Amino acid sequence: MSDDQPTVLIIDDEPDLADLYAAWLDSEYDVRTAYGGEAGLADMDETTDVALIDRLMPDLSGDEVLDRVRDEEYECRVAMVTAVEPDFDIIEMGFDDYLVKPVRRAELNEAVQDLSDRAAYGERLREYYALSSKRATLDTQKSQRELDESEAYAELVEEVEQMSDELDEVAADFSPEEFEAELRKLDDG
Repeated sequence: MSDDQPTVLIIDDEPDLADLYAAWLDSEYDVRTAYGGEAGLADMDETTDVALIDRLMPDLSGDEVLDRVRDEEYECRVAMVTAVEPDFDIIEMGFDDYLVKPVRRAELNEAVQDLSDRAAYGERLREYYALSSKRATLDTQKSQRELDESEAYAELVEEVEQMSDELDEVAADFSPEEFEAELRKLDDG
């Protein structure tokens, strides 16, 4: 996730619709549009935080785009934004959200905000576990006196505790399903 505005990539073969979504989002996000599956994959990179992908595109379907995004291990969150009513085939698909067209502005903004928050949470959670692992290693390898005398260790403990509080605040806004999905992504990564 970028330090500034999160980057949203809209992949849809209908330019007017992709441009409308971009107009709805551009005040809050760095928005890029691609008018088809191949163009979307060409525009996909590590700076993409959220991808909005249409399922029905003539050159490369949204399902194929999603598979390639996951195969290439881009860490962005993905919402399928499509006129295709969901069926049981979605169970095995690696998306984070599914929006059925027509999509209202508020619905799209809420979905992108949720996915952006979840992406930031996942990144922060990975940092937290890395720091916690360092702390646990030092706790088992150093004496209490050495730990008490180390300024670097004291800073580490403070950072871990502060990060834990921040994560708790963000997680409080997640539904149980969203929280479980984030933990599963952390485990998969």
